[in-house]
Amino acid sequence: MTLPSLPLFHRLTGHPVVVLGHGEAAEAKRRLVLRAGGKVIEDLAEGIDIGARLAFIAHEDEGACEADAIRARGAGLLVNVVDKPALCDFTTPSIIDRAPVIVAVGTGGASAGLAKALRLRLERLLPQSLGTLAEALYNARSAMRARWPTGPERRRALDAALEDGGALDPLREGGNVDAWVAGAADGVSGRFVIRLRSNDPDDLTLREARLLGQADAVVAGPDVPAAVLARVRADAARVAPGTDEPGGGIVVVIERA
Repeated sequence: MTLPSLPLFHRLTGHPVVVLGHGEAAEAKRRLVLRAGGKVIEDLAEGIDIGARLAFIAHEDEGACEADAIRARGAGLLVNVVDKPALCDFTTPSIIDRAPVIVAVGTGGASAGLAKALRLRLERLLPQSLGTLAEALYNARSAMRARWPTGPERRRALDAALEDGGALDPLREGGNVDAWVAGAADGVSGRFVIRLRSNDPDDLTLREARLLGQADAVVAGPDVPAAVLARVRADAARVAPGTDEPGGGIVVVIERA
């Protein structure tokens, strides 16, 4: 499956960002840039001269939007033209802020209303303690390396802790990272077989979807649909059937039922 766009988190602190236009749409972009620590520049030529990399364009006149978009793009800036996806190099998502955790919901410019509705629904699910949990995990990195020396060992233990009902379930309040590191199990490992019932990844059980997301290696032939393989971790090894399977960790074999 091809992504319509690649989601990235761009650090703006102290960097110039061009914002052109008047009215509420332009003001909203100015507030967004300032919230991210950027420096708002309201003149395109000045922005180009001082090395701006992003430009938000929110003129009411469509011709002015197109002209400034061409100028900015020609100078090497990435451009966002408000409400005109066809003129955009990037779009801005609807944001849930649990700093340092940031959840971004985007539709590639197809429907800002849908992105907003999803954000509001997710806001009710995600506790305010997510940021505290993230900071505690960051502070526990040395202790985690001592407890689980290799990357795969740490990932498996953390996957087990963060899953539904785990010791650090992120959708529940009150997870204690220090206590978890001191007493946690090493997490699941082994060889697991998933037998597909259809080409639709939505037909995977919750356990099967979780295994694909946690797998260190996946054994799959060319008949396995791309939509199913899209559920696999991007950094998991892909192994052809009949070849040597890696030892250790979680190995998931995908077969036809």
